[in-house]
Amino acid sequence: MRIRIKHTTSYRYDQHVPYTAQLIRSQPNHHFGQRVMSWRVVSEDGATLPSTVDGYGNILHMLTRDTMHDAAAIIAEGEVETTDTSGVVQEAVETLQPLFFLRRTPATEPDDAITALAKETLSVADPVERIHDLMRRIRGRVEYDLGTTVSTTTAAEALANGSGVCQDHTQILLSAARTLEFPARYVSGYLWDASQAEPGDAGHAWAEVYIDGLGWVGFDVANCKCPDATYVRIAIGLDFLEAAPVRGVRRGVAEEELSVTVDIWPSGQLQQ
Repeated sequence: MRIRIKHTTSYRYDQHVPYTAQLIRSQPNHHFGQRVMSWRVVSEDGATLPSTVDGYGNILHMLTRDTMHDAAAIIAEGEVETTDTSGVVQEAVETLQPLFFLRRTPATEPDDAITALAKETLSVADPVERIHDLMRRIRGRVEYDLGTTVSTTTAAEALANGSGVCQDHTQILLSAARTLEFPARYVSGYLWDASQAEPGDAGHAWAEVYIDGLGWVGFDVANCKCPDATYVRIAIGLDFLEAAPVRGVRRGVAEEELSVTVDIWPSGQLQQ
C-alpha cells in the first residue's frame, strides 16, 4: 500500500531566545518492503534542512536558529510504498554487526523482574516463537495507558508500573530479549491503523530482534503483532533516546510550548 505522512513539530516561546538546535530523525530509508516515493524535511519557511547520516544509518536533519526568535517548526512529509514481509527486515542499511545490539543502556537495564519474565519463555524451543511468547507476556502485564510514563521512564519502571505506551513496551522487550542473548533494537516510525491499541495518527515504536537464519524481525508489543504493510520504519537505536524523532537544546530563559501533529492516510484517500 501507499501511505502519506505529514509530521509537524512546532515550538513557541513566551519570549525571544537566542539559539535553538534540533536534531531530527524523521526520514525513512529504502529496504525490502518499504520504498520511499517522495520525502522532504523543511523548516516553517519551507527551507530544506541540511542532512547527514548517523552511525546506525539513520538519516538526520538539523534545524538551527542563531538569531533572536520566539518560534520554530519542523515539517516532515512524504509518501512511502509498503508491502507485508511478516516483520522480516531485509536489505536495510546495516552499519553494525548484530552483536552490537546486545548492549544495555540505562533505559533498558534489566532488573530481577525483567530477568524473571524473560526466563518464563525458556521452555519455548523455537526462537521466533519464544520472542512471540515474550511479546504476549509483556503485553499481558503492561496495559497501554497514555500519561502514566514519560520519555525517561525505564523498562524496569514501566514493568513495575504495569502500564505505559509503545515506547515502554518496546524497551521492556529489548531488555528481556537481550537477557536471553538475542540482539534487539528500538525502531521509531509510523503506523496507520485506527483500530489498533496505538492510535494510527501518531508516531509509533516497536522492536526488532535478530533471529539466526532469518535476520532482523520486527515485534510490536503494543499491538501484539509483527509489523505489516501499515507500518513505516524510520530510525533505529539501542533505546528510545537513540531513535527519538526530535532531540535538541536551546539557550535563553523562556517557557516553551511544544505542539506535535502527525497526519497519516493511505494515498488515494482524502486527508480528513
